[in-house]
Amino acid sequence: MSDFSVEWLALRESADARSRDARLLHNALSFLQNQKSMISALTIADLGAGTGSTMRMFSSLNNKFAEELWWRLIDSDATLLAEAKRRHKDLKQVQYFKLDLNELVKLPLNNTQLITASALFDLVSAEFIDAFADMMKTLSEKSSVGFYSSLNYDGAITWEPSHPLDETVLYAFNEDQRRDKGFGLALGPDANAYLREKLENSGFEVSGAPSPWQLDNADENLVLELISGIANALTSSSKFDRAALAEWVAYRKAHVKSGSCSVGHQDILALPENIHAI
Repeated sequence: MSDFSVEWLALRESADARSRDARLLHNALSFLQNQKSMISALTIADLGAGTGSTMRMFSSLNNKFAEELWWRLIDSDATLLAEAKRRHKDLKQVQYFKLDLNELVKLPLNNTQLITASALFDLVSAEFIDAFADMMKTLSEKSSVGFYSSLNYDGAITWEPSHPLDETVLYAFNEDQRRDKGFGLALGPDANAYLREKLENSGFEVSGAPSPWQLDNADENLVLELISGIANALTSSSKFDRAALAEWVAYRKAHVKSGSCSVGHQDILALPENIHAI
């Protein structure tokens, strides 16, 4: 499983789309609609935009208003942005920025009404979230800006049928999720609670909702890649028995067509305290 490859993002997009919490997504759009009378061109900045899946999700809401939004797709990966440009070359209201997300002060976030991120904040450190929450507070003091973060991994994975090593594998995988992924030591499964607390302390009203992947035989390729990704993460750890891991992988792959898998994620919507989404 490559977290940042075009292939991996394409593989997970369908599961992401059906897993996002619909209420928070629609509330984010309502927040923008409420500002339309004050601002002619509403702009969203998408952090870690990848190939543009969050933009596509907004556009799929069958809402003409969503099609009129302006987007700033921001990512550090030139390959992913090139794929986004290829897929959306006919959209004039999209700008692309290859930038280091660690340098928050250099990101084009001014004069935006909503900042979004998908499957990003479980990769970052406490220090990154501290800086981001401070930046959101500063931005909100200038104008009304919201934040929508979706599909952050929360540490819960369950399998059917079960295997005796499921809990051991999950514990080891969650420990791996806390290693440095380019933003300092990642919070991994703890990111959602920490992010929510910091945004609330910065003066935002924060709503949260679970957005788990519910995978079955229709998601065979995604599940196979998930199994391989977990195995690759644990293979690099000297703490995990290779033979036991191989046994778990073989069992999981043998039951991809007949079994199921749930992967826990969380969505967050943070709005200025004086704004209430419809």
